[in-house]
Amino acid sequence: MSKNILLEIYRNYKVVNELADKLHDEKHLLLSGLLASSKAAFTAASTDIAGGQHLIVCPDKESAAYFYNDLENFFDERQLDYNLKQVLFYPTSYKRPYEPEKPDNTYMLSRTEVLGRVSSSERKTLIVSYPEALSEKVVTRQYLSKNTFKLKTGERVSLDFVADMLIAYNFERADFVVEPGQFAIRGGLLDVFSFANDHPYRIEFFGDEVETIRSFDPVTQLSVQKLNRIALLPNMQDRLIRDKREDFLTYLPAKTTIWIEEAEEVTLRINNEFEKALLAYEKIDIDDDSIKPELLFASGDMLWEKLKQLTTIEFGTKSVLGAQEAIKFETTAQPAFNKNFKLLISDLVNHLQKGYQTYILSENKKQIERLTAIFEDIQAEWPERKKAGFEPVYHSLQAGFIDHGLKICCYTDHQIFERYHKFHLRESFASKESITLKELYDLKPGDFVTHIDHGIGRFDGLEIIDNNGRMQEAIRLIYKNNDILYISIHSLHRIAKFSGSDGVEPQLNKLGSNAWTKLKNRTKSKVKDIARDLIKIYAARKTSSGFQFLPDTYLQNELEASFIYEDTPDQLKATNDVKADMESTAPMDRLVCGDVGFGKTEIAIRAAFKAVNDSKQVAILVPTTILALQHYKTFSERLSDFPAKVDYINRFRSTSQQKETLIKLKSGAVDILIGTHRLIGKDVLFKDLGLLIIDEEQKFGVAAKEKLKQIKANVDTLTLTATPIPRTLQFSMMGARDLSIINTPPPNRYPVQTEIRSFGEEIIRNAIQYEVARGGQVFFVHNRVQNIMDVYDMLARFVKGISIGVAHGQMDGKKLENVMLEFINGNYDVLLSTTIVESGRR
Repeated sequence: MSKNILLEIYRNYKVVNELADKLHDEKHLLLSGLLASSKAAFTAASTDIAGGQHLIVCPDKESAAYFYNDLENFFDERQLDYNLKQVLFYPTSYKRPYEPEKPDNTYMLSRTEVLGRVSSSERKTLIVSYPEALSEKVVTRQYLSKNTFKLKTGERVSLDFVADMLIAYNFERADFVVEPGQFAIRGGLLDVFSFANDHPYRIEFFGDEVETIRSFDPVTQLSVQKLNRIALLPNMQDRLIRDKREDFLTYLPAKTTIWIEEAEEVTLRINNEFEKALLAYEKIDIDDDSIKPELLFASGDMLWEKLKQLTTIEFGTKSVLGAQEAIKFETTAQPAFNKNFKLLISDLVNHLQKGYQTYILSENKKQIERLTAIFEDIQAEWPERKKAGFEPVYHSLQAGFIDHGLKICCYTDHQIFERYHKFHLRESFASKESITLKELYDLKPGDFVTHIDHGIGRFDGLEIIDNNGRMQEAIRLIYKNNDILYISIHSLHRIAKFSGSDGVEPQLNKLGSNAWTKLKNRTKSKVKDIARDLIKIYAARKTSSGFQFLPDTYLQNELEASFIYEDTPDQLKATNDVKADMESTAPMDRLVCGDVGFGKTEIAIRAAFKAVNDSKQVAILVPTTILALQHYKTFSERLSDFPAKVDYINRFRSTSQQKETLIKLKSGAVDILIGTHRLIGKDVLFKDLGLLIIDEEQKFGVAAKEKLKQIKANVDTLTLTATPIPRTLQFSMMGARDLSIINTPPPNRYPVQTEIRSFGEEIIRNAIQYEVARGGQVFFVHNRVQNIMDVYDMLARFVKGISIGVAHGQMDGKKLENVMLEFINGNYDVLLSTTIVESGRR
């Protein structure tokens, strides 16, 4: 079904057309009765009809991001170039120290693009923002116009003049443009990365005439779009700009319509930002009058007065801006089905009988297929119930709703399956994949590189050389005896940065010598010998027989669909590989390698449940007691709604408890048993073991591994690791063991961020409050036992109302374990600990 089907439905709705007409009357309106994502639906449809410029203000960044995503989905703009979008996101120009890191200049780039769009374009634009972003003042429209450099094809202008202008705009000259604010000149070519575009421009001059203008991809260097004219904008948020600034509402075109949620809350938050700026200014000694808080930040009271002068649309039950007219809608939020699909089917049938049309929204076609399969299986067992139907829509929304006026139900798959739905914001201006030119740009003279034909050399920079009468840029490499080799930038695929042991300087190869060729040939010969032996091992393993598991049942589909996060491509492929191995006649021996938090445990859960579905037992071997408890909690929660009995065995449990568990295991009453080394004891007997899962195999000793070899003889084995030992990895890479690598991080997963900050009450308090408010937990590491309780008192004073646990090596063993368990179970917000925390996290 078309992604725009819901937008078309709302565009044809009489109430929406009446609302669109009222937007031109410059009135204050109140829209009440709109719940969940129905606000975005009415906003998208009415603005699509009315046109013009619109600013949607949400009470905080998260709600703004979800609203922005909903509008993107209604207008089908998720994959569009930023310049083609009509829905834009306006963030702050900075991040707080404790917020997740954004790559490069993403915040500033987004803000500058918005400023450039609204100042130079009359086309329909919807800007979504939040109080912290609106509190920052921006340069005036006059300043932006004065500092925008425009070029068009056919125009006569000196390349040197353009370069001087770019330097005046604080652009940096570089060899290659890889981020906004850079430009490069090569002969008659000018590459420039403006602060108002996703892609840099390549401008070709013929003498003093602009011959062609193209945008291009900095990764591939291929053209994206041919252009007739461009506008180059510097960084409009630069603190060095001394010109007068104005608030964002003043900057917007006069007839901009403001859509606002919780207007009073928005004003309070803007005032809060202003007060923070005043306090920060008082603490530092600055003589420069141009960076006073009142010149850089707007107050909420001032913006409140501006709002009253503009056309405003309020969402809520009552108006605080003095609405002249109220429009009431009839919507309710999507019901909670608690993964009870019979309840969902009954709901769909009941609404169908009342004349309602149901749409189920999902970004993932696989989820719709799973849902359809579950419906078919349930309805086959429940023939007396009328068949429930729905229309799939292949995009998602923040939250589903029922519109009683239109008689439609818009349900989201993530709410049906109780999956976590994360908002998506622009991550950066360029691809996250490695950038060959950027790597080259990052190389420094003296770095070692390897050429596929000539061996190890030393990078000596870039040089323009004469190549058959044409001046061409080349890479200069130094080899043994100071021999020089020039490599064309078109042959970058033949060189790579040298990687070897840290601190060990490699020996340079000699040009013209056959030493490098001999080394490659010897390596190839050894690889062939290893491969020959491994083929024998691999063939022997493939000819042995194991248990052949049956294809997936609807219960397996239901389990996988209930995963609260979105599967990454690598995670999905690894899952399919594991299931294919289990369904083959040969015993599985697969290594799944992926970083922490990349989804290895979810793959193990799916594999374990597949084994349980075929009446087989599962053993999960982990290296530490803490990890055993973490896995027990995770497996129990994921399988709580499915017919699978999960238990664990380790030194935390009493002798009688362990004995009872082993009796149940032997009788088959326990389906999945999780444990440490205790699991491979002689008294641990399974009724029918079908799958062995080993987490972090490298942490087990030789004796444990010999015992594992006996268990693994004809049992499917799945090994999970983030850091495989070289031998294990080599066997997997060579094919003796099957290998699945999870390289793709989950959506919106931020990299580990390390910042060095001066010790201060405010930053500690803000960081802890930020993490606790979003439902997270905090490790506070203090590696001195002698005064750790003084730090406890300090934290309790800094942040009121949080629970703090203390852990260190001099505590009683049982008490230490209890503190760790309490923290794992979420009973503590902060764990104040020495470096012993490393043991607990494993």
